[in-house]
Amino acid sequence: MSETKDLENNLERFQEKFAELKNEIQKAIVGYDELLSDTLVAVFARGHLLLEGVPGLGKTYLVQNLSKAMGLKPGRIQCTPDLMPADILGTHIVNENEEGRRVLDFEPGPVFANLILVDEVNRATPKTQAALLEVMQEGAVTAGGETMPLPKPFFVMATQNPMEMEGTYPLPEAQADRFLFKLRVPFPDKETLVEISKRTAAFDTPLLNQVITEEELVASQKVVASVPVSDHITDYAARLVLGTHPEEGERLDAVTQYISYGASPRGMQALIRGARVYCALEGRTAVSVDDVNRVALPALRHRVILNFQGEAESTDVDALVEEVIASTGE
Repeated sequence: MSETKDLENNLERFQEKFAELKNEIQKAIVGYDELLSDTLVAVFARGHLLLEGVPGLGKTYLVQNLSKAMGLKPGRIQCTPDLMPADILGTHIVNENEEGRRVLDFEPGPVFANLILVDEVNRATPKTQAALLEVMQEGAVTAGGETMPLPKPFFVMATQNPMEMEGTYPLPEAQADRFLFKLRVPFPDKETLVEISKRTAAFDTPLLNQVITEEELVASQKVVASVPVSDHITDYAARLVLGTHPEEGERLDAVTQYISYGASPRGMQALIRGARVYCALEGRTAVSVDDVNRVALPALRHRVILNFQGEAESTDVDALVEEVIASTGE
């Protein structure tokens, strides 16, 4: 009983800190209430984030203000076709030591920070995109036979333009799978556009305060990770993931017709980790099916790979995932 009470108290503090953090960021960000919630959920679930949208919607600005409000050391990588792996990871350079001898010193790249903004990740070539794989999975950089850990906490938040835009290279499936969530940034409505113009007409930009420390962030992540998940919820999440696989038993006609590969085991992990955060935000001490469904789209949309027919007919992956959700009974 005392453990349940302690969890409830910890969840209450987490809710307060989450709301405080969101309110602080909204001093600079207009609208995007749901997008901001999903972004913070990814942070507290200890996951990387992929933001997709056309240029000019404030994706970069969102990540910059997130780092300010959380007091995290930011790093920024602007991807271009001529960007090389050493430009982001770092490289060895020749220096002279005090004795006048030449030595190799490692010059750290921009990934040696807490919150990395990888801007327009799909404008980098596949070779450079692949350099982020170890960074995102292991939280370390290997150079010259030496493995160097990155600072903790560590997050990669990448932005990308829609695939149909010129000069883009699609992310490999293995790399996209490293992102906990993929969020689509919608175009703002008329009221939001008007408010944006009012806020940006002046020279002054909002000054954000740091509302959470690294220690508080890590403590909140541990609290969220301790939220219980019953067997029937994990069973439901597993059936949801398997429902995206065309070869797994009886499946929806649309899944068999349009999907080449379904979500990976990381998709299952993303469902549970994200559901725990949304459960905690409501102050409940047990994850529900609704929590899993709430994160299904951001957790699975980039892990479902269309086949040739799906690509040819421009099938909406979100609609397919929603069909799977509707057909997966509790």
